[in-house]
Amino acid sequence: MPSSHHPAVPADMPLYTPAFLVLCLSHALFAGSFNMMIPELPAYLTSLGGAEHKGLIISLFTITAGISRPFSGKLSDSIGRIPVMYIGVLACVICGVLYPVLAFVGGFLALRFFHGFSTGFKPTGTSAYAADIVPMHRRGEAMGVLGICFSVGGAAAPPLGSWLVQVWSINALFIASSLMAALSMAVMLNLKETLPEKQAFAWRFLRVTKDDIYDPRAMPVAIVMVLCYFGYGVILTLVPDLSDAVGVGNRGTFFTLFTLASVATRLFAGKLSDRHGREPVLKVSALLIAASMAAFARANTPAMLYLASVLFGLGNGVFAPAINAWAVDLGDPKRRGRAMATMYIALEIAIGTGAAGAGWFFANQMDRMPGVFYFSAVLSLGGFFYLMARKQKHEIHQP
Repeated sequence: MPSSHHPAVPADMPLYTPAFLVLCLSHALFAGSFNMMIPELPAYLTSLGGAEHKGLIISLFTITAGISRPFSGKLSDSIGRIPVMYIGVLACVICGVLYPVLAFVGGFLALRFFHGFSTGFKPTGTSAYAADIVPMHRRGEAMGVLGICFSVGGAAAPPLGSWLVQVWSINALFIASSLMAALSMAVMLNLKETLPEKQAFAWRFLRVTKDDIYDPRAMPVAIVMVLCYFGYGVILTLVPDLSDAVGVGNRGTFFTLFTLASVATRLFAGKLSDRHGREPVLKVSALLIAASMAAFARANTPAMLYLASVLFGLGNGVFAPAINAWAVDLGDPKRRGRAMATMYIALEIAIGTGAAGAGWFFANQMDRMPGVFYFSAVLSLGGFFYLMARKQKHEIHQP
């Protein structure tokens, strides 16, 4: 593996360079391309005759995302950040075109599995690229801005997707998803590669070892991610049904409220983590996420669902930029892609197990739904106590 040591970005370099702004726009369009269909997929799968497989909608997606992280991290550190981003976007383009063609349960589930390559590649390349071009002392802020763009794209698109289904058809939604992904790639065409000593692709880059799968330095990041983000998989699986149950007409409403709250905190939280440290900010976010899970468990009116959505958005907005920056801080600076892959593998494990577990336990029985959310709240509190224990351990061993 070649060294990919990056020269330090000058401290006075502005954050909002043209390259960073293009990266943000591409990230927003990418998020919109696959998020716009999520609220409609449970009902679509039911219409195909696969209601009992709702938990697989998200979990299959995250399995391939997780499997591909070691490859995307290694490729990002060898062939470059930009090719890795292109691979992720192309997966979205292809799947959007194929959903209307493979309109049966087996075909749909196979596409969900393949679609996961998108988030296995694009965010890994994007995070590594951003870390290459921003000053170190503004890294948390930069991750916050990228998160805002991802959230805006991911929240503006679901209501649009639901509208397309209501006015035209589910196939119109799938084609719109593919077009949005293609636009995400088009805006990146003039970006310049940031990886020093970039290599041509070789098959040996696809041979991964234990050393490639994760960065041991980033394991605390992975632990906190799994504990705090299990609930995200639960939400993606159960909130469409919960929205129907409490009388919310447009299933994309949750995503809009969640994102508005998330955007309101991300930039502020990113700056806070730069100033006061990642772990104190992550503790606050773990408590907010736990509170939101409890609120989802008790939601029996639209207002309660909206409150839970806002709480989760606040917690996510505080959590995401801090955990991203923490992964870069702890990881080996010569193998930045691997550190980001470690964090994203943990994210996929959290969302995938949350989605699969929620679908299995819920089994289309509404009286079982609160228990899944309460369990998610307990896990998030576990993340808080893990961070507390880390701090105490650090203080005990302090010279």
